[in-house]
Formats: sequence, C-alpha cells, structure tokens
Amino acid sequence: MTVFCIAAALFLLFTVAVGMLRILRGPEPGDRMLAAQLFGTAGVAILLLLSRGLDRPALVDVALVFALLTAVAPVAFVRQQEGAGRSREET
Repeated sequence: MTVFCIAAALFLLFTVAVGMLRILRGPEPGDRMLAAQLFGTAGVAILLLLSRGLDRPALVDVALVFALLTAVAPVAFVRQQEGAGRSREET
C-alpha cells in the first residue's frame, strides 16, 4: 500500500507539472485559474497520499489548511474579474 500511495502522489505531481504549462501558455485568464485549481486539488491529494504512505498523520492537518486556502483562490479570481469588467464599462 505504501508503494501505491507514493506512486499515486508522484503521478499527481506529474499532472501538476503539466498544469504549469497551461498557466504559462493559457490563452485566457480562466484557463490559468483552472490550472491553479488543479494545483490546489492535486496538492491536497498528494499530501493525503503521502500522509497515508509515509504514516505521517500530521500531513492530514496540512492538507486541510491547504484545502481551505485553495477554496479562497476562485473567490479572489472572480472578484478580480468582476472589478476588471466594471472598470471597462466605466471608461
């Protein structure tokens, strides 16, 4: 089970690396935001898999904090896009 958890965490790390390409080359801000959401979701999953695979229960707490921080990013993105839309309408 330990080998499977670590292998799955490495696979998720690979998906995060592929998501980095989308952030660098994404044509729209929404594409970049979705890639950032991938980082958050995959980061939480990696931490949970490593917690199980390495028998480190403290990583579950870190994953929970990271999940809370990841939930704030889309809200900030939408508010920023909303503000940009208003400033375009005013000019």
